[in-house]
Amino acid sequence: MAVTMARDLHPLPELVSFIDSLAEPHILCDREYRILAANKAYRSTCADHGDVVGRTCYEVSHHYAVPCDQAGESCPLAQTLKSGQRERVLHLHHTPAGERYENIELSPLRNADGEVTYFIEKLEPLPVARGLAAAQGLIGRAPAFRAMLELVARVAPSAASVLLQGESGTGKELVAQAIHDASRRASGPFVAVDCSGLTEALFESELFGHERGAFTGATTRKIGLIEAASGGTLFIDELGDIPLAMQVKLLRLLETATYRRVGSTDLQRADIRLISATHHPLDELVANGRFRQDLYFRLNTFPIELPPLRERREDIPLLAESMLRRVAPERRLTLAPETLDRLLAHRFPGNVRELRNVLERASLMADGDALLVQHLDPRIGAGPRISDDRRATRTDAELAAQLAAQLAAHQGSRADFARAVGLSERTLYRRLKALRGT
Repeated sequence: MAVTMARDLHPLPELVSFIDSLAEPHILCDREYRILAANKAYRSTCADHGDVVGRTCYEVSHHYAVPCDQAGESCPLAQTLKSGQRERVLHLHHTPAGERYENIELSPLRNADGEVTYFIEKLEPLPVARGLAAAQGLIGRAPAFRAMLELVARVAPSAASVLLQGESGTGKELVAQAIHDASRRASGPFVAVDCSGLTEALFESELFGHERGAFTGATTRKIGLIEAASGGTLFIDELGDIPLAMQVKLLRLLETATYRRVGSTDLQRADIRLISATHHPLDELVANGRFRQDLYFRLNTFPIELPPLRERREDIPLLAESMLRRVAPERRLTLAPETLDRLLAHRFPGNVRELRNVLERASLMADGDALLVQHLDPRIGAGPRISDDRRATRTDAELAAQLAAQLAAHQGSRADFARAVGLSERTLYRRLKALRGT
Protein backbone atom coordinates (compact mmCIF):
# COMPACT_ATOMS: atom_id res chain seq x y z
CA MET A 1 0.00 0.00 0.00
CA ALA A 2 1.46 3.33 -1.06
CA VAL A 3 -0.08 5.26 1.83
CA THR A 4 1.84 5.60 5.11
CA MET A 5 0.44 5.95 8.61
CA ALA A 6 1.54 6.42 12.20
CA ARG A 7 2.61 3.31 14.05
CA ASP A 8 1.27 4.34 17.45
CA LEU A 9 -2.25 5.00 16.15
CA HIS A 10 -4.40 2.62 14.16
CA PRO A 11 -7.16 4.20 12.09
CA LEU A 12 -9.38 1.80 10.20
CA PRO A 13 -7.47 0.15 7.33
CA GLU A 14 -10.49 0.79 5.10
CA LEU A 15 -10.14 4.50 5.79
CA VAL A 16 -6.46 4.48 4.95
CA SER A 17 -7.14 2.50 1.78
CA PHE A 18 -9.86 4.96 0.79
CA ILE A 19 -7.68 8.07 0.86
CA ASP A 20 -4.92 6.22 -0.98
CA SER A 21 -7.34 5.53 -3.84
CA LEU A 22 -7.94 9.26 -4.38
CA ALA A 23 -6.08 11.16 -7.08
CA GLU A 24 -6.04 14.46 -5.16
CA PRO A 25 -3.73 15.02 -2.16
CA HIS A 26 -5.40 13.78 1.05
CA ILE A 27 -4.30 13.26 4.63
CA LEU A 28 -5.96 11.74 7.70
CA CYS A 29 -5.55 13.72 10.95
CA ASP A 30 -6.59 13.32 14.57
CA ARG A 31 -7.86 15.95 17.00
CA GLU A 32 -4.29 16.82 18.00
CA TYR A 33 -3.47 17.88 14.41
CA ARG A 34 -1.26 14.82 13.90
CA ILE A 35 -1.08 13.32 10.43
CA LEU A 36 -2.02 9.64 10.73
CA ALA A 37 -1.92 8.79 7.05
CA ALA A 38 -1.00 10.50 3.78
CA ASN A 39 -1.68 9.28 0.27
CA LYS A 40 0.86 9.22 -2.54
CA ALA A 41 -0.48 12.41 -4.14
CA TYR A 42 0.03 14.34 -0.90
CA ARG A 43 3.54 13.04 -0.28
CA SER A 44 4.65 13.80 -3.83
CA THR A 45 3.18 17.31 -4.14
CA CYS A 46 2.68 18.71 -0.64
CA ALA A 47 5.24 17.19 1.73
CA ASP A 48 8.34 19.37 1.94
CA HIS A 49 10.81 16.76 3.15
CA GLY A 50 10.88 13.32 4.76
CA ASP A 51 7.94 11.37 6.13
CA VAL A 52 4.96 13.42 7.26
CA VAL A 53 3.22 10.77 9.35
CA GLY A 54 3.30 11.56 13.06
CA ARG A 55 4.02 15.24 12.40
CA THR A 56 1.41 17.97 12.78
CA CYS A 57 -0.33 19.39 9.73
CA TYR A 58 0.58 22.97 10.70
CA GLU A 59 4.28 22.11 11.00
CA VAL A 60 4.35 20.40 7.61
CA SER A 61 2.27 22.97 5.72
CA HIS A 62 3.26 26.22 7.43
CA HIS A 63 6.44 25.45 9.39
CA TYR A 64 4.60 26.69 12.48
CA ALA A 65 5.21 25.51 16.02
CA VAL A 66 1.57 26.10 17.01
CA PRO A 67 -1.79 25.55 15.25
CA CYS A 68 -2.75 27.99 12.52
CA ASP A 69 -5.36 29.85 14.58
CA GLN A 70 -2.68 30.67 17.16
CA ALA A 71 -0.49 32.15 14.44
CA GLY A 72 -3.00 34.56 12.94
CA GLU A 73 -4.40 32.12 10.36
CA SER A 74 -7.78 30.45 9.99
CA CYS A 75 -7.72 26.81 11.11
CA PRO A 76 -10.15 24.44 9.37
CA LEU A 77 -9.75 21.81 12.07
CA ALA A 78 -10.70 24.24 14.82
CA GLN A 79 -13.61 25.48 12.70
CA THR A 80 -14.83 21.92 12.10
CA LEU A 81 -14.65 21.07 15.81
CA LYS A 82 -16.77 24.14 16.49
CA SER A 83 -19.32 23.62 13.71
CA GLY A 84 -19.29 19.84 13.49
CA GLN A 85 -19.45 20.21 9.71
CA ARG A 86 -17.18 20.20 6.69
CA GLU A 87 -15.16 23.41 6.42
CA ARG A 88 -13.23 25.07 3.59
CA VAL A 89 -10.41 27.63 3.81
CA LEU A 90 -7.68 29.00 1.58
CA HIS A 91 -4.13 28.67 2.89
CA LEU A 92 -0.65 29.51 1.69
CA HIS A 93 1.37 26.30 2.05
CA HIS A 94 5.01 25.29 1.85
CA THR A 95 5.49 22.60 -0.81
CA PRO A 96 8.49 21.03 -2.59
CA ALA A 97 7.74 23.43 -5.48
CA GLY A 98 7.70 26.48 -3.21
CA GLU A 99 4.87 28.30 -1.51
CA ARG A 100 1.46 28.13 -3.16
CA TYR A 101 -2.16 28.84 -2.37
CA GLU A 102 -4.31 25.79 -1.78
CA ASN A 103 -7.99 25.20 -1.16
CA ILE A 104 -8.38 23.10 1.98
CA GLU A 105 -11.50 21.02 2.51
CA LEU A 106 -11.72 19.31 5.90
CA SER A 107 -14.35 16.65 6.63
CA PRO A 108 -15.00 15.33 10.18
CA LEU A 109 -15.35 11.60 10.85
CA ARG A 110 -17.33 10.39 13.86
CA ASN A 111 -17.12 7.20 15.91
CA ALA A 112 -20.03 5.02 17.00
CA ASP A 113 -20.84 7.48 19.81
CA GLY A 114 -21.09 10.39 17.40
CA GLU A 115 -17.84 12.00 18.54
CA VAL A 116 -15.49 13.54 15.99
CA THR A 117 -12.30 11.49 16.10
CA TYR A 118 -10.62 11.90 12.73
CA PHE A 119 -10.48 14.41 9.90
CA ILE A 120 -9.91 13.88 6.19
CA GLU A 121 -8.21 16.86 4.58
CA LYS A 122 -8.26 17.41 0.83
CA LEU A 123 -5.89 19.88 -0.80
CA GLU A 124 -6.40 21.49 -4.18
CA PRO A 125 -3.93 24.08 -5.53
CA LEU A 126 -5.14 27.47 -6.72
CA PRO A 127 -2.67 28.16 -9.54
CA VAL A 128 -4.05 31.61 -10.43
CA ALA A 129 -2.44 33.22 -7.36
CA ARG A 130 0.98 33.22 -5.75
CA GLY A 131 2.34 34.26 -2.38
CA LEU A 132 5.72 35.01 -3.93
CA ALA A 133 6.84 37.29 -6.72
CA ALA A 134 5.90 35.81 -10.08
CA ALA A 135 5.74 36.81 -13.72
CA GLN A 136 1.96 36.47 -13.92
CA GLY A 137 -1.18 35.86 -11.89
CA LEU A 138 -2.49 37.45 -8.70
CA ILE A 139 0.25 38.16 -6.17
CA GLY A 140 -0.05 38.86 -2.47
CA ARG A 141 0.06 37.63 1.10
CA ALA A 142 -1.69 40.43 3.00
CA PRO A 143 -4.82 39.55 5.01
CA ALA A 144 -7.01 41.80 2.84
CA PHE A 145 -5.68 40.16 -0.33
CA ARG A 146 -6.15 36.66 1.06
CA ALA A 147 -9.73 37.42 2.13
CA MET A 148 -10.47 38.53 -1.43
CA LEU A 149 -8.69 35.49 -2.87
CA GLU A 150 -10.76 33.13 -0.74
CA LEU A 151 -13.91 34.57 -2.33
CA VAL A 152 -12.35 34.11 -5.76
CA ALA A 153 -11.60 30.47 -4.97
CA ARG A 154 -15.16 29.83 -3.78
CA VAL A 155 -17.01 31.44 -6.68
CA ALA A 156 -14.75 30.44 -9.57
CA PRO A 157 -16.00 26.83 -10.01
CA SER A 158 -19.65 27.96 -10.03
CA ALA A 159 -21.73 29.60 -12.76
CA ALA A 160 -22.70 32.57 -10.58
CA SER A 161 -22.42 36.14 -11.86
CA VAL A 162 -19.70 38.06 -10.07
CA LEU A 163 -19.56 41.79 -9.34
CA LEU A 164 -16.07 43.17 -8.68
CA GLN A 165 -15.99 46.48 -6.84
CA GLY A 166 -13.02 48.59 -5.90
CA GLU A 167 -11.06 51.72 -6.65
CA SER A 168 -9.48 52.32 -10.03
CA GLY A 169 -6.18 50.54 -10.46
CA THR A 170 -6.85 47.68 -8.03
CA GLY A 171 -6.64 45.04 -10.77
CA LYS A 172 -10.26 44.15 -11.46
CA GLU A 173 -9.55 42.70 -14.90
CA LEU A 174 -6.76 40.54 -13.44
CA VAL A 175 -9.17 39.19 -10.83
CA ALA A 176 -11.80 38.56 -13.50
CA GLN A 177 -9.21 36.67 -15.56
CA ALA A 178 -8.27 34.63 -12.47
CA ILE A 179 -11.91 33.68 -11.88
CA HIS A 180 -12.18 32.59 -15.50
CA ASP A 181 -8.91 30.61 -15.36
CA ALA A 182 -10.06 28.76 -12.22
CA SER A 183 -13.52 28.02 -13.62
CA ARG A 184 -14.97 25.18 -15.66
CA ARG A 185 -14.92 27.56 -18.63
CA ALA A 186 -11.16 28.06 -18.53
CA SER A 187 -10.70 26.44 -21.95
CA GLY A 188 -13.16 28.93 -23.48
CA PRO A 189 -12.49 32.57 -24.41
CA PHE A 190 -12.16 35.44 -21.95
CA VAL A 191 -13.56 38.58 -23.58
CA ALA A 192 -13.40 42.01 -21.94
CA VAL A 193 -15.33 45.18 -22.79
CA ASP A 194 -14.74 48.58 -21.22
CA CYS A 195 -18.02 50.52 -21.08
CA SER A 196 -16.51 53.91 -20.25
CA GLY A 197 -17.03 56.30 -23.14
CA LEU A 198 -19.23 53.96 -25.17
CA THR A 199 -22.32 55.60 -26.66
CA GLU A 200 -25.65 53.81 -26.50
CA ALA A 201 -25.55 52.76 -30.15
CA LEU A 202 -21.91 51.67 -30.00
CA PHE A 203 -22.48 49.68 -26.80
CA GLU A 204 -25.38 47.76 -28.34
CA SER A 205 -23.45 46.99 -31.50
CA GLU A 206 -20.32 45.91 -29.59
CA LEU A 207 -22.19 43.69 -27.19
CA PHE A 208 -24.86 42.14 -29.41
CA GLY A 209 -23.35 42.50 -32.88
CA HIS A 210 -25.20 43.77 -35.95
CA GLU A 211 -26.48 42.66 -39.33
CA ARG A 212 -25.39 44.12 -42.63
CA GLY A 213 -27.35 47.30 -43.33
CA ALA A 214 -28.53 47.67 -39.73
CA PHE A 215 -27.29 51.28 -39.74
CA THR A 216 -25.21 53.63 -41.85
CA GLY A 217 -21.75 52.17 -42.21
CA ALA A 218 -22.78 48.59 -41.35
CA THR A 219 -21.47 47.14 -44.62
CA THR A 220 -20.92 43.64 -43.23
CA ARG A 221 -22.41 41.44 -40.57
CA LYS A 222 -20.51 41.60 -37.29
CA ILE A 223 -20.64 39.23 -34.33
CA GLY A 224 -20.88 40.84 -30.90
CA LEU A 225 -18.79 40.24 -27.82
CA ILE A 226 -21.46 37.94 -26.37
CA GLU A 227 -21.07 35.64 -29.34
CA ALA A 228 -17.27 35.97 -29.23
CA ALA A 229 -17.31 34.89 -25.58
CA SER A 230 -19.53 31.86 -26.22
CA GLY A 231 -18.44 28.96 -24.04
CA GLY A 232 -16.33 31.26 -21.92
CA THR A 233 -16.51 34.44 -19.84
CA LEU A 234 -17.63 37.97 -20.71
CA PHE A 235 -16.08 40.65 -18.51
CA ILE A 236 -17.92 43.99 -18.50
CA ASP A 237 -15.72 46.70 -16.99
CA GLU A 238 -16.96 50.09 -15.77
CA LEU A 239 -20.49 48.77 -15.43
CA GLY A 240 -21.73 52.03 -13.93
CA ASP A 241 -21.21 53.81 -17.26
CA ILE A 242 -23.74 51.70 -19.18
CA PRO A 243 -26.57 53.92 -20.50
CA LEU A 244 -29.97 53.32 -18.85
CA ALA A 245 -31.58 52.23 -22.13
CA MET A 246 -28.90 49.56 -22.55
CA GLN A 247 -29.32 48.39 -18.97
CA VAL A 248 -32.77 47.10 -19.92
CA LYS A 249 -31.30 44.97 -22.70
CA LEU A 250 -28.52 43.68 -20.45
CA LEU A 251 -31.13 42.68 -17.86
CA ARG A 252 -33.10 40.81 -20.52
CA LEU A 253 -29.93 39.00 -21.58
CA LEU A 254 -29.30 37.85 -18.02
CA GLU A 255 -32.88 36.77 -17.41
CA THR A 256 -33.50 34.92 -20.69
CA ALA A 257 -29.96 34.05 -21.85
CA THR A 258 -31.02 35.33 -25.28
CA TYR A 259 -30.34 38.45 -27.37
CA ARG A 260 -30.82 39.88 -30.85
CA ARG A 261 -28.21 41.37 -33.12
CA VAL A 262 -28.89 44.97 -34.10
CA GLY A 263 -31.05 44.88 -37.21
CA SER A 264 -32.22 41.29 -36.70
CA THR A 265 -35.41 39.74 -35.35
CA ASP A 266 -33.84 36.33 -34.72
CA LEU A 267 -33.14 35.33 -31.12
CA GLN A 268 -29.60 34.14 -30.37
CA ARG A 269 -28.76 31.91 -27.44
CA ALA A 270 -26.07 33.24 -25.09
CA ASP A 271 -23.60 30.80 -23.51
CA ILE A 272 -21.51 33.01 -21.25
CA ARG A 273 -20.50 33.46 -17.65
CA LEU A 274 -20.75 37.16 -16.76
CA ILE A 275 -18.28 39.01 -14.57
CA SER A 276 -18.77 42.75 -14.18
CA ALA A 277 -16.77 45.46 -12.45
CA THR A 278 -17.06 49.08 -11.42
CA HIS A 279 -15.29 51.66 -9.31
CA HIS A 280 -18.60 53.49 -8.82
CA PRO A 281 -20.68 52.71 -5.70
CA LEU A 282 -23.59 51.09 -7.51
CA ASP A 283 -25.96 51.43 -4.55
CA GLU A 284 -25.54 55.21 -4.78
CA LEU A 285 -26.16 55.13 -8.54
CA VAL A 286 -29.34 53.15 -7.88
CA ALA A 287 -30.46 55.68 -5.26
CA ASN A 288 -29.81 58.51 -7.75
CA GLY A 289 -31.76 56.78 -10.51
CA ARG A 290 -28.69 56.27 -12.71
CA PHE A 291 -28.66 52.49 -12.44
CA ARG A 292 -31.56 50.06 -12.51
CA GLN A 293 -32.23 48.41 -9.18
CA ASP A 294 -33.41 45.14 -10.75
CA LEU A 295 -30.21 44.91 -12.81
CA TYR A 296 -28.14 45.70 -9.73
CA PHE A 297 -29.70 42.82 -7.81
CA ARG A 298 -29.25 40.52 -10.81
CA LEU A 299 -25.55 41.34 -11.15
CA ASN A 300 -24.81 41.43 -7.44
CA THR A 301 -25.14 37.66 -6.97
CA PHE A 302 -21.61 37.35 -5.63
CA PRO A 303 -19.90 40.69 -4.86
CA ILE A 304 -16.15 40.82 -4.27
CA GLU A 305 -14.47 43.94 -2.92
CA LEU A 306 -10.91 44.49 -4.13
CA PRO A 307 -8.73 46.09 -1.44
CA PRO A 308 -6.81 49.28 -2.29
CA LEU A 309 -3.04 49.06 -2.12
CA ARG A 310 -2.91 51.13 1.07
CA GLU A 311 -4.76 48.29 2.84
CA ARG A 312 -2.24 45.68 1.69
CA ARG A 313 1.02 47.61 1.92
CA GLU A 314 2.95 44.53 3.05
CA ASP A 315 2.44 43.23 -0.51
CA ILE A 316 4.34 46.15 -2.06
CA PRO A 317 7.75 44.37 -2.00
CA LEU A 318 6.29 41.30 -3.74
CA LEU A 319 4.36 43.37 -6.26
CA ALA A 320 7.37 45.56 -6.96
CA GLU A 321 9.63 42.57 -7.58
CA SER A 322 7.10 41.05 -9.97
CA MET A 323 6.47 44.30 -11.82
CA LEU A 324 10.16 44.94 -12.32
CA ARG A 325 10.37 41.59 -14.09
CA ARG A 326 7.57 42.70 -16.39
CA VAL A 327 8.61 46.28 -17.14
CA ALA A 328 12.30 45.39 -17.65
CA PRO A 329 12.52 41.62 -18.29
CA GLU A 330 16.00 41.90 -19.77
CA ARG A 331 17.42 43.49 -16.58
CA ARG A 332 17.75 42.25 -13.00
CA LEU A 333 16.51 45.34 -11.22
CA THR A 334 16.33 45.59 -7.44
CA LEU A 335 15.03 48.20 -5.00
CA ALA A 336 17.43 49.93 -2.64
CA PRO A 337 16.16 49.80 0.99
CA GLU A 338 15.53 53.55 1.03
CA THR A 339 13.56 53.28 -2.22
CA LEU A 340 11.36 50.55 -0.76
CA ASP A 341 10.78 52.69 2.34
CA ARG A 342 9.57 55.53 0.10
CA LEU A 343 7.15 53.19 -1.67
CA LEU A 344 5.83 51.86 1.63
CA ALA A 345 5.21 55.42 2.85
CA HIS A 346 3.29 56.45 -0.27
CA ARG A 347 -0.52 56.44 -0.30
CA PHE A 348 -0.87 55.16 -3.88
CA PRO A 349 -4.23 56.69 -4.78
CA GLY A 350 -3.80 55.00 -8.17
CA ASN A 351 -3.25 51.64 -6.44
CA VAL A 352 -1.41 48.79 -8.21
CA ARG A 353 -1.58 50.56 -11.58
CA GLU A 354 0.20 53.56 -10.08
CA LEU A 355 2.88 51.33 -8.53
CA ARG A 356 3.59 49.82 -11.93
CA ASN A 357 3.85 53.27 -13.53
CA VAL A 358 6.18 54.47 -10.77
CA LEU A 359 8.47 51.47 -11.23
CA GLU A 360 8.47 51.73 -15.01
CA ARG A 361 9.55 55.38 -14.78
CA ALA A 362 12.24 54.53 -12.21
CA SER A 363 13.58 51.72 -14.40
CA LEU A 364 13.97 54.19 -17.27
CA MET A 365 15.77 56.67 -15.00
CA ALA A 366 18.21 54.09 -13.63
CA ASP A 367 21.36 53.14 -15.55
CA GLY A 368 22.41 50.45 -13.08
CA ASP A 369 20.58 47.49 -11.57
CA ALA A 370 19.52 49.20 -8.32
CA LEU A 371 16.61 51.63 -8.25
CA LEU A 372 17.60 54.47 -5.93
CA VAL A 373 15.47 57.19 -4.33
CA GLN A 374 16.61 59.73 -6.92
CA HIS A 375 15.13 57.54 -9.65
CA LEU A 376 11.64 57.92 -8.19
CA ASP A 377 9.26 60.74 -8.94
CA PRO A 378 10.00 63.29 -6.14
CA ARG A 379 6.34 63.18 -5.08
CA ILE A 380 6.51 59.50 -4.13
CA GLY A 381 6.52 59.13 -0.37
CA ALA A 382 7.03 62.86 0.13
CA GLY A 383 3.51 63.63 1.40
CA PRO A 384 1.87 62.80 4.73
CA ARG A 385 2.75 59.26 5.75
CA ILE A 386 -0.01 56.74 5.28
CA SER A 387 0.15 55.70 8.93
CA ASP A 388 -1.43 59.07 9.77
CA ASP A 389 -4.68 57.77 8.31
CA ARG A 390 -6.85 56.49 11.19
CA ARG A 391 -8.34 53.66 9.19
CA ALA A 392 -4.87 52.58 8.08
CA THR A 393 -3.69 52.73 11.71
CA ARG A 394 -6.31 50.15 12.68
CA THR A 395 -5.10 47.99 9.83
CA ASP A 396 -1.53 48.47 11.06
CA ALA A 397 -2.44 47.24 14.55
CA GLU A 398 -4.04 44.12 13.11
CA LEU A 399 -1.06 43.57 10.85
CA ALA A 400 1.39 43.95 13.73
CA ALA A 401 -0.52 41.39 15.81
CA GLN A 402 -0.56 38.90 12.95
CA LEU A 403 3.12 39.37 12.12
CA ALA A 404 4.05 38.96 15.78
CA ALA A 405 1.98 35.79 16.11
CA GLN A 406 3.38 34.28 12.94
CA LEU A 407 6.90 35.15 14.00
CA ALA A 408 6.39 33.42 17.36
CA ALA A 409 4.97 30.35 15.67
CA HIS A 410 7.56 30.17 12.90
CA GLN A 411 10.13 27.39 12.98
CA GLY A 412 13.34 28.53 11.39
CA SER A 413 15.59 31.54 11.19
CA ARG A 414 14.49 35.16 11.28
CA ALA A 415 15.79 35.64 7.77
CA ASP A 416 13.61 32.75 6.55
CA PHE A 417 10.54 34.30 8.18
CA ALA A 418 11.24 37.75 6.72
CA ARG A 419 11.64 36.18 3.28
CA ALA A 420 8.39 34.21 3.78
CA VAL A 421 6.39 37.39 4.39
CA GLY A 422 8.01 39.21 1.49
CA LEU A 423 10.20 41.68 3.42
CA SER A 424 13.87 42.18 4.14
CA GLU A 425 14.84 41.24 7.69
CA ARG A 426 15.65 44.85 8.57
CA THR A 427 12.38 46.14 7.13
CA LEU A 428 10.35 43.47 8.92
CA TYR A 429 11.63 44.35 12.38
CA ARG A 430 11.53 48.08 11.76
CA ARG A 431 7.91 47.64 10.67
CA LEU A 432 6.99 45.63 13.76
CA LYS A 433 8.62 48.22 16.01
CA ALA A 434 6.86 51.12 14.26
CA LEU A 435 3.47 49.44 14.17
CA ARG A 436 3.59 48.66 17.88
CA GLY A 437 4.44 52.28 18.57
CA THR A 438 7.63 51.43 20.41
